[in-house]
Amino acid sequence: MKVSVIGGTRGLGYWIARFLKKNNLMVTITGRDTLAGESAAKSIGVSYTPNNQKAASEADIVIITVPIESTPQIIKNLAPIMKKGSLLIDVTSIKEEPTLLMEKYTPEGVEVLPSHPMFGPRIRSLEGQVVVLTPIKKGKWYPRVVDFLESEKIRVLVTTPEVHDRMMSVVQGLTHFAYISIAATLKRLKVDLKESRKFSSPIYSLMLDMIARIVAQNPYLCYSIQTKNPHIRKTHQAFLETFQELKDMIENENQEEFVKAMSSAAKHLDDIEASLGRSDKAISALNTEIRLLKDSLDQEVGLRHIYSGKIHVGILEDLTPDFLYLKTNKKVLKVKIANIEILKPVELLNWKVRNLPIKTYDISVIFPKRAKATVIAKSVENLRGVLDTEVLDIYQGPPVPHDSQSITIRYRVLDPETILDVEAFLKGFGGIIR
Repeated sequence: MKVSVIGGTRGLGYWIARFLKKNNLMVTITGRDTLAGESAAKSIGVSYTPNNQKAASEADIVIITVPIESTPQIIKNLAPIMKKGSLLIDVTSIKEEPTLLMEKYTPEGVEVLPSHPMFGPRIRSLEGQVVVLTPIKKGKWYPRVVDFLESEKIRVLVTTPEVHDRMMSVVQGLTHFAYISIAATLKRLKVDLKESRKFSSPIYSLMLDMIARIVAQNPYLCYSIQTKNPHIRKTHQAFLETFQELKDMIENENQEEFVKAMSSAAKHLDDIEASLGRSDKAISALNTEIRLLKDSLDQEVGLRHIYSGKIHVGILEDLTPDFLYLKTNKKVLKVKIANIEILKPVELLNWKVRNLPIKTYDISVIFPKRAKATVIAKSVENLRGVLDTEVLDIYQGPPVPHDSQSITIRYRVLDPETILDVEAFLKGFGGIIR
């Protein structure tokens, strides 16, 4: 199956192309910058062409991932030349206009499926992520796409283009507008944010992180969302009117009205207890990681970079509020805490098995005849540092005493010093090493 990602040289389009390539589809990406396009294609193992028409006319699926303001013209250019039986998808944050244009310009036999992935290219897992679909008609492609998304544990939400855009005026439009306003206000006040975190509650720090996540996005995309969604103006106006009303209550020292407005807003938040629980979990997760790092000082840890996936293993030497210092075989690494996660013990062990040399040893031990060789071997396997064991031989006869047996066990370890632990354990078990 051939898939063309129009505008797939960076951002979400690049992420989609890489994801589809991993799912063994034949992917072609397009983009105006030939050097960037060829580089992007090479890095993920797909094809590149600067010719949108060629890519669209040859594909079974065409996915439009260009900026919002360019999407209408791209639809007009490419939809008419798509081959019969193919599928046209767009992934813009606005759905009413693209949906109407795709329905208007696609020829008979070409299916249309407007979509909006509610995530960006920084995500690490698709599980639990939301993709909104706004189909006008559901053809043969529709169930295949839904099945594919659900197989990746994505939550699929089906609605109309108008409902989508009204909801996005709040989910994206209002929240982005409010968070960008707060960030701009902090700049205007010349607030030292690092200093402010010293005075803050955990929720303030979490809020700053959420604001940073928004303002770190593509500002052109944020501007397009604010200007192209037909429902945004009404949402903005409601926000400004509400802000002014609350401001007036404060200036006029109208406690009763302020308390009434805040209480009413809290009640409107639906299940506020569930919201408090989710925020408590987020704060707890941040604190738990810091505690775990503090408990791991001067010990071996495995760290995974949450974006690149690269793993570093070494001794945790020092810890500051923002950075940790990890001593590896080659040097001491300074790592930003916000960008890493700590490997679980089983993950660290699996990494070692894949990346470090494994040593194999055989040991023979005399035990009474009644001793079970498989039980002894399993007990050795449960020792820290032992990867696995195998019973090689059970021998009864000279020079082994008549009421005893010699059990030979093969075991594999990463650290040769584990031999001492194995021998000490077997002796403590009552064995006599031959």
